[in-house]
Amino acid sequence: MREGIIEKFVSKFEPRDGTIQGHLYLPKEFAGKEVVVILKNVFSKHELLPQGTLERFKLLFKRHRSLCKLIEREHSTKMFSIVTETWNPVTGCLHHCKYCWARRLAETRLKNSKRYSNGFTPRLNKEEFNKKFRGGVVFVSDMGDLFGDFIPDEWIELVLKHVKKFPNTFFLFLTKNPSRYHNFDFPENAILGATIETDKDSIYEGISKAPKPSERIKAMIELNWDAKFLSIEPILDFTSKFWKKIEKINPFMIYVGYDNYNHKLPEPTLDKTLSLIKKLRDNGFLVLEKTIRRAWYEKNKKEDK
Repeated sequence: MREGIIEKFVSKFEPRDGTIQGHLYLPKEFAGKEVVVILKNVFSKHELLPQGTLERFKLLFKRHRSLCKLIEREHSTKMFSIVTETWNPVTGCLHHCKYCWARRLAETRLKNSKRYSNGFTPRLNKEEFNKKFRGGVVFVSDMGDLFGDFIPDEWIELVLKHVKKFPNTFFLFLTKNPSRYHNFDFPENAILGATIETDKDSIYEGISKAPKPSERIKAMIELNWDAKFLSIEPILDFTSKFWKKIEKINPFMIYVGYDNYNHKLPEPTLDKTLSLIKKLRDNGFLVLEKTIRRAWYEKNKKEDK
């Protein structure tokens, strides 16, 4: 949740001298961290809020309270630190991304399993619909792209039908084809994410058969959803306007990271990536860092000296 939204409303209820009297006691895990205080009567002063803002603020606040303890999970073995478990009702993908760890895993270590006996071909795993969830954040289909054009509508509907049975659990969806989000009815506990490695279509050719980055950016900007999520990983070189496009998407959380598998992708310099992260944070976005390092060609130059 963007702190700028909270601060905007808190400021309307602060005493005139800018101070708040009294003491505030918080759990020990908050020690040493910045906190934002939201006064209870913000929810009763309807006339002070812009039309339509109150309900959205309540929804964002409720979601933030549920996710805040998961955002800084330490020593997570999952792809994203907020994820508590993965669920793969549908596996496989035909985007053929050059850097795909899931395809490599399916075609090597898991190639003798029933699920990947035909390689990374899309597959509906019916046995997964017996799964029950008890809270947390579930990453749906981390071993595939549930919303790729190659996935039948019927499979997606089956997944969403099951998700709706567990309103107290968050379900994280991630795709390189977010335009398809517009075709389905999602429950409030869905986090709709997109992988957008760059805003340069030209450098993406030969890296993946997925929709162009510009198409994904457009689809996410047009998506009317409060809990939008971005994965800028593996980060590729980008234009100076990339951060403005991300701002228009208005995600509540962004992960940024470099390639982990030495594919020698067209990466930005480390300074350029750090500048992007700073720009986004300065504009109120929650940005979480994954593998942050020098670009592979920067490292080589350093070793040659």
